[in-house]
Amino acid sequence: MEPTHIEHIGIAVESLEQAIPFYEKTFGLKCYSVEEVKDQKVKTAFFKVGQTKIELLESTDPEGPIGKFIEKKGQGVHHIAFAVKDLPVRLEELEQKEVKLIDRTPRKGAEGLNIAFLHPKSTFGVLTELCEEPVK
Repeated sequence: MEPTHIEHIGIAVESLEQAIPFYEKTFGLKCYSVEEVKDQKVKTAFFKVGQTKIELLESTDPEGPIGKFIEKKGQGVHHIAFAVKDLPVRLEELEQKEVKLIDRTPRKGAEGLNIAFLHPKSTFGVLTELCEEPVK
């Protein structure tokens, strides 16, 4: 598997209302999208830094994955996402290499991307997301 680039870095925050102005004022970045992904119980905000994006993640439910992450570890880096081609094939290859998958098949994520997560136990403690643009 050869990722094409780092798609984004996900950062868990308690409040988008507080975090967005910080990134805009401190780093001069522009938030270009805020979106709720209901099935993941999260609201996202995106910034571009070159080809890479920063994704801020605010939980919409304390029992959701981001709510539980913040409760356990506090705010901070949640995951790194790599852009790949042929995501279903990449997942099969990784499973054959005994990489523990959270998602065996791609699902819809923010910005309409197809996504799948790899378990941190197989990636040296880093929650890793693979992303692919949907075929148009």
